[in-house]
Amino acid sequence: MSMRDPAKRDARPGEDGAVHPQGSFFGRRKGHKLRLHQADLIENLLPRLALDITQPSPPDLARLFDPPADEVRLEIGFGGGEHLIAEARAFPKTGFIGCEPYVNGMAKILTQIEAHKINNIRLFAGDAAELLAWAPPRALARIDLIHPDPWPKRRHWKRRFVQDATVAAIARVLKPDGEFRFVSDIDDYGAWTLRHVLRSPDFDWTAERASDWRLPWADYTMTRYGTKAEREGRRAAYLRFRKIG
Repeated sequence: MSMRDPAKRDARPGEDGAVHPQGSFFGRRKGHKLRLHQADLIENLLPRLALDITQPSPPDLARLFDPPADEVRLEIGFGGGEHLIAEARAFPKTGFIGCEPYVNGMAKILTQIEAHKINNIRLFAGDAAELLAWAPPRALARIDLIHPDPWPKRRHWKRRFVQDATVAAIARVLKPDGEFRFVSDIDDYGAWTLRHVLRSPDFDWTAERASDWRLPWADYTMTRYGTKAEREGRRAAYLRFRKIG
């Protein structure tokens, strides 16, 4: 998931010119050419922070961090990394896993991790559905999905990340009372997400009044894409769902 203009967030070619479905991920993995330092970070820093899901997951994801984290959160499709970096700096005792298949997004967040000397982020440069399948049950305190690709054409709705199968996967890895948080400025995708999550027996929608979903939650860090959407007159929905039991 990356943060692109909604009019352009459609099927994108891969490096060989084709669109490649990979689990829940569709689209390209690389955009503009990396700067030399970014390429160096991809080669040397990313391997030290990257999760290897070809190996069995640890029984406790908190042990991925040194020192072990108090709890672990996941952000799916962090784009430029603004929200994830802000969260990691605000909650240094929390461990964060960022999932982003786009090389350029990974390069941007690595630059910030290096600049701010952040040690409570681990990264996965692949399909979030595969990461969810790898993680042990009840391992995460929160999962954030912020401005995912909306796939607005009806024939592409099956490519949206939020599906019955992924909602079930999210429920499996969340702790009791853990949260799934979703942000989108595309009204149809917000309604789509409400339908899919609320028909799951594993979640409650936490909203009690309109402002609970019309306004960002406390201490939310607006992404560059979110700022652009507001500037262009698109209002986002901020949805929070609590894992039951």
